[in-house]
Amino acid sequence: MELKKNTKVGKNSFKLKLIFFIYFFLFSTAFSQNNFEGIYTDIKILDKISSKNTLLKLKNGDLVSFKDLSIKSLKCKNSEFDDNPEITAYIQVIDLNNSNNDEVFVFNGWMFSSSPSITPFDHPVYDIWLVRCY
Repeated sequence: MELKKNTKVGKNSFKLKLIFFIYFFLFSTAFSQNNFEGIYTDIKILDKISSKNTLLKLKNGDLVSFKDLSIKSLKCKNSEFDDNPEITAYIQVIDLNNSNNDEVFVFNGWMFSSSPSITPFDHPVYDIWLVRCY
């Protein structure tokens, strides 16, 4: 009795490996982009009067009060480049001392760690810098 080789299995195996490779490549890139988005945002606040720095940890979506400011980080994201990382965060800041208009933001927009002067935070007492997203 002679044994016959099944050549169809070899051809299907190659196609199966090719499909698996394409599937893995497509979904690995989709999941790797989500890893750059963080849950927490670290900002540094400078009190210009006392010259003291304070590191504040914000959970995205939560409202945090710091002295006269109410700060909320909605989203933060790290760049894909490791040599010069760029951190961006969408931050909203309300001045609690301004009693005439509590609904107006002092700052409402994207903040960049490498160049804070693109969208500056203008306040007479405080200065805010974006430090980290994780």
